[in-house]
This record gives sequence, structure tokens and C-alpha cells, in this order.
Amino acid sequence: MNKMNAFLNGKYDMKSFNHIPLTTQLPEILTETINKKRYYVTPDGKKYPSITTVLSGRNNEGLVRWRESVGNDVANQIMRTAAKRGTAVHQLVEDYLNNEELFTILKPELDNISNIRLQEGALYSDSYGVAGRVDCIADYKGELCVIDFKTSTKEKKEEWVENYFIQGSAYCEMYEERYN
Repeated sequence: MNKMNAFLNGKYDMKSFNHIPLTTQLPEILTETINKKRYYVTPDGKKYPSITTVLSGRNNEGLVRWRESVGNDVANQIMRTAAKRGTAVHQLVEDYLNNEELFTILKPELDNISNIRLQEGALYSDSYGVAGRVDCIADYKGELCVIDFKTSTKEKKEEWVENYFIQGSAYCEMYEERYN
């Protein structure tokens, strides 16, 4: 019996996630595209590049070599497919964490999440002059964490994903700065 049939036949219980409202609600920050790069406009009008934009120029050698090896047309198709997959996964995860829809593939890991503080929330840092939209800040296995959903189809070596660690650290700093 596959997982969906098991769910439909009552073999899986759907977890209900508890959302903890933040004591301070930040006004929504807008985004603006400047020279094909995403910027967030803070409530007082400052424009900060997204952390993804800031990191996009780092360590591109591997990406450039890959693009040269497969050609621009193939690379563009793969990137469009990956972007669509990423958007779909983010929406499914957000629905599941909002107690709206079961996403069985990630369910065991998602069930370790509790006490959601922020989901798909815009953050920014005056100290660092960057901004971004964090996937989730919640308890994971009992510890407050930045949770960022990555959708690659292949496992990556740690040295290939240094930007993931920097991005997570940036969200930690932004969250600390905004919410203490």
C-alpha cells in the first residue's frame, strides 16, 4: 500500500501544528526589482538586497562550468524545472505547516517542527544591510531553528552548499535583530 492510500485509509494521523503569534508584528515589507535583483523596502524606505541576491555572486565557478558543459538551453531548462519544483515544494510545506494539506514525503521530518514563530516571513537587518524571506522559524526537535527547505534532486557535498549556511546564519541575525 503506498503512502497516499495508507493516509486515505486512516493509517496515518495528521499532526496539528501550533502557531505562536509573535508579540511584535512587523509591517509587511515590499519587494522591488532593481537591475534584475530583488530588494526589500523597509518600513522607513531603506532598500536592502535580499540575502539570496548578495550570495548569488559567490563561488559561481562550479555553476559556470556546469552551464558550459551542458549548454545554455539545457541549463535554462533545468533551472526552470528546478524553480518550479522549488515553488511547488514550498507551497506544499507551507500548506502542511498551516494544517491545510498532508505532504506525505516530508511528513516525518515536518512532524519534528513545533511552535512556529514565522513562516514565509520577510526579515531585514539594519546592521548588515540585507533582507530576505525566511521559509520558517520554529522549534525543530525542541530547539528554536531557522528552517530552510531545499529542493535539490541530488545530495550535495557540504563544501558545495556554504551559501546555505551563510543564508541560515543571516536569517538568524535578522530574526534576532527584529525580535530580540
